[in-house]
Amino acid sequence: MRKIIIAAAILLASHTIDAQVKTPQPSPKATVEQVVGLTTVDIEYSRPSMKGRKIFGDLVPFGKLWRTGANQNSMISFSEDVIIDGKTLKKGKYALFTTPKADSWDIVFYTDTDNWGTPDEWSDAKVALKTTAQSEMLNRNVESFTIGVNGLDNNYGILELSWEKTVVPIKFEVPTQKAAMASIEKALAGPTSGDYFSSAQYYYQSNGDMNKALEYVNKALDLNKDKPFWYNRQKSLIQAKLGDKKGAIESAKLSLAAAQAAKNNDYVKMNNDSISEWSKK
Repeated sequence: MRKIIIAAAILLASHTIDAQVKTPQPSPKATVEQVVGLTTVDIEYSRPSMKGRKIFGDLVPFGKLWRTGANQNSMISFSEDVIIDGKTLKKGKYALFTTPKADSWDIVFYTDTDNWGTPDEWSDAKVALKTTAQSEMLNRNVESFTIGVNGLDNNYGILELSWEKTVVPIKFEVPTQKAAMASIEKALAGPTSGDYFSSAQYYYQSNGDMNKALEYVNKALDLNKDKPFWYNRQKSLIQAKLGDKKGAIESAKLSLAAAQAAKNNDYVKMNNDSISEWSKK
């Protein structure tokens, strides 16, 4: 038995040593993050190298779907909706597939990102957007496959796929003006009910100025026509801490009624317990 245990330990140790060995990947992983206007573009892909090989029309055949890199399919995400070739691509994460041709490439943004290479079964229903881009010849070799975002402008960027002596630019437009105007209008409109509620909650939880906390929670309630039960619950706690048990009970009753309507048993119990406690004092 002792020999078996020792042998097992040696075998386990050898596997552990093997698992710790690190070697360079032939197609190393790369990540790119680029802000275009107010839109964040994130790219994850692997970078195969030429290593003296002919790439397009040979290693990467013309007319066949390509993973656009190596290993797992390349992925790209946009934080906002973008427009490509007059078509809207919704914000989100996509697999980037291409079909290289001699003078143009088909570009596909595919909703299923969990593929090692190209999908086993292609589904047109998962094609979020498809477009065609003209390829351009370079006067030098790009040794390692590269995906980048260049030609930056507040309103657009150019996704570039480069390898060997080929570059494929794909222009995408971003909603910078729309996002900027929305941000300006929101800022000029002043704090929201949620902003005031969060501020009141912070003052309460940090034992800050309770009068300021009450002022903020009242503003939160004034700005929110639905009068959420958790708003009045917070107000009741602030009033109780200020020593206003009568006001705290009134607020707790409002919270209780709204919580019962919403069938939130946790808040129903908390309000009933607080009303019972504050009524004794």
